[in-house]
Amino acid sequence: MQNQDDFDYPEDVLCALEAIEELKLSGEHEKSITEAEQLLFKDPDCVAALEEIADNYVSLDRFDKAEVACRRALDLHQKSYTAYYILGFVASHKQDWETAVNDLKKANELHPNNPEILRCLGWSLFNHGRRTQGVVILERALNLEPESSLTLCDLGICYLQIKNFDKSIELLKKAMEIDPENKRIQECYTAAKGFSDRYTSLDSRAKRKIA
Repeated sequence: MQNQDDFDYPEDVLCALEAIEELKLSGEHEKSITEAEQLLFKDPDCVAALEEIADNYVSLDRFDKAEVACRRALDLHQKSYTAYYILGFVASHKQDWETAVNDLKKANELHPNNPEILRCLGWSLFNHGRRTQGVVILERALNLEPESSLTLCDLGICYLQIKNFDKSIELLKKAMEIDPENKRIQECYTAAKGFSDRYTSLDSRAKRKIA
């Protein structure tokens, strides 16, 4: 996520940002941060460079540094949806659901219908106790990006928690087909199957007793 389109960056800055993005996508986060910091040395008001730094720090699980970069980006540009998204993501990681919801709502207002923002917002709303709204927004995110294993997994967990086992298993199975090496998805699918089998067994026993 970048706000490059919000600014009229000169060609050399755009090239530098592209190189920073490529380093990030290839997993060279430290190098990407170094390049972004060098760009900031030349242009201290480059919001996109701060966003890239924050995004890289999230990938490195250095959330405090990511937050600092986001705050600086918002000081320069109050409509940085990427900064609000990252702040919301970090808050959700800390299970500070209220802060996560507030920041992610701002990100969504500034950049509507982004499936990743909606995924995080739906997940945060669900965990903040607004379960129906959370599921609805996660379903929207899935409609926008049907092959997202992350959204399928989050939605599958939500349906598991509200005891819709069939739907949970269906979503988690699809997520596992897309990303078969993902341990979280595997564990959630196994849990959903286990709960479903146990619930079905208990239900059958109860019906036999009634009969």
